[in-house]
Amino acid sequence: MSSNASGSKFLNINLATIILLFILILAGGVVRSTGSGMGCPDWPKCFGQYIPPTDISELPANYKEVYANGRMAKNQKFAKMLDVFGYSQLAMRIRNDKSILVPEEFNSARTWTEYINRLIGAISGIFLLLTAVYSFRYWKSSKFIVILSILNLILVGFQAWLGSIVVSTNLVAWIVTVHMLLALAILAICIATYHMAKTNGRYKLTVKPLLAVVTLIVLALSILQITFGTEVREKIDAVASHLEGSYRDSWTSRAGEIFNQHRDMALVVLALNIVLYALVRRNFSRHSIQQQLMSFTFLMIMLQIVTGILLSYWSLPPFAQAAHIVLASLVFGAQFYLLLNLFSSVNNIQEARR
Repeated sequence: MSSNASGSKFLNINLATIILLFILILAGGVVRSTGSGMGCPDWPKCFGQYIPPTDISELPANYKEVYANGRMAKNQKFAKMLDVFGYSQLAMRIRNDKSILVPEEFNSARTWTEYINRLIGAISGIFLLLTAVYSFRYWKSSKFIVILSILNLILVGFQAWLGSIVVSTNLVAWIVTVHMLLALAILAICIATYHMAKTNGRYKLTVKPLLAVVTLIVLALSILQITFGTEVREKIDAVASHLEGSYRDSWTSRAGEIFNQHRDMALVVLALNIVLYALVRRNFSRHSIQQQLMSFTFLMIMLQIVTGILLSYWSLPPFAQAAHIVLASLVFGAQFYLLLNLFSSVNNIQEARR
């Protein structure tokens, strides 16, 4: 296979991986919004099977006891690891929290929702592996592409282990937040390797530093806003559990100060993106990739605001929850790719001068 053919293969696989990661984030949002996170009580199999059951009659009579004991053993190991890293209070909480070991009743819809999420995750993992394999085509021209692709494989392995902890600890709040942020890191690396493979060279800032700085600030705020959003969801989960699923229309009002911070931050994010949009329009033509990315970002932000209003005033409809998180991820991805496109390849600049 020629180097051009293998390079094209890498770009296609890398792009497919990026799309799959967005689909995976959407699937994770559906799992969270429908309460299907414990649809499969074990990991990586689901009820001990590669293809999960569709009816409770397919499970042994003592299935709850079996999986509760399995989670207890895994939680003890996780608690020991937390002790080693100095998180003794959290370790003690996991050891003593009996609610973690209370299994949910079998629900076929939730089981298959979680199973499909895992299936998409497995396919994404395979594509990440293929991305790493084909990245070696760039070993001579850009070793960083290879290093990042291999790093992503390591992160995906850690993410998979973290996913098992999410299940084992019955969705302990902070682990869910780390799980989401790690997903964004994996997505960012894929976007970066795709851009590096397209430009194939070292990078030089080709715009005024102000534009790059504002883009960085906006990107950082988007990450912070996603973190706030995840914490809001954690608070709402706690409220829902306390109220045993009742009084759904009061959940957001009971979420506390973090909900107000998330709402106020949305206004700051919108204002700064308007500033960024103006700067991009001033520095790039209408048909440039930079303007197209900014227009796409602005559209996603508007849709995200709409879903945020739906969540606040229409009792957290599940479809809006899933849409809200995937829109936030699309905003992050577009802003990150915009940042990369503020730089030009040194190799391309040199070729243009010849």
